[in-house]
Amino acid sequence: MNKTGLALQVANRAKVSQKVAKVVVDAVFEEMENALRRGERIEIRGFGSFVIRNYGSYKGRNPKTGDAVQVNPKKLPYFKVGKELKEMVDLKK
Repeated sequence: MNKTGLALQVANRAKVSQKVAKVVVDAVFEEMENALRRGERIEIRGFGSFVIRNYGSYKGRNPKTGDAVQVNPKKLPYFKVGKELKEMVDLKK
């Protein structure tokens, strides 16, 4: 499912127009991005949590040439799945 599909599902369930649903979905994702930029943790009970992980610099290798390269420190988003979602996805038939 992509963002458009999600907006379509929201429109159907909430019985609103697709334009309104798109605005809602875009607003939710925009606020999630803003919270992560501020370094906040996002927790959605039953679904999972998003946090920013800090990675230090390290020496890497250019795979093409084999030369050593210095990789700068970086921050990356990390998602940890919630227990309820994990159990729901792993149901045995």
